[in-house]
Amino acid sequence: GLFSPREVDLGSALLIEHLEVAEDADAVDIGCGYGAIGLVLASMAPRGETWLLDKDFVAVDRARQNAEANRLTNVTAMLSNGLSAVPPARLFDVATANLPAKAGNEMLTLILADAHAHLKPGGRFYVVTTTALRRFIERMFEELFGNYDKVKQGRLHTVSMAEKR
Repeated sequence: GLFSPREVDLGSALLIEHLEVAEDADAVDIGCGYGAIGLVLASMAPRGETWLLDKDFVAVDRARQNAEANRLTNVTAMLSNGLSAVPPARLFDVATANLPAKAGNEMLTLILADAHAHLKPGGRFYVVTTTALRRFIERMFEELFGNYDKVKQGRLHTVSMAEKR
């Protein structure tokens, strides 16, 4: 029942390829699934702490197993609908999400706003979406963050980034 369980999907792979993360960054992956993006974050930031969040128990369990299998001790995987289980005072340097096209604009807006609220000043939010959602993400990033950067546009997916100022 997990998304792309046999291999890393093209959108996640594109996002992973274009991440920039400091070694001591605290990071969060929203909708982590089995951990493909979040575990890369954790390996890129071994002196930071990485949280993997998903609303699906099986996904969180798999993410934990994959963190253990990869000997990543700086990972916390937990059940959370978006960032709902994250304490308000917990802030991150980097947030990531592979946003599903079928989630709907209201849910996407909530995720983007919650990510903004949980970023430190100077923190970056990287998302990958289908290219069809690129303009929506651009508008929402401009509205919430005051900036938007199209990091990479492929045929099917776009990686976008905004920085909290």
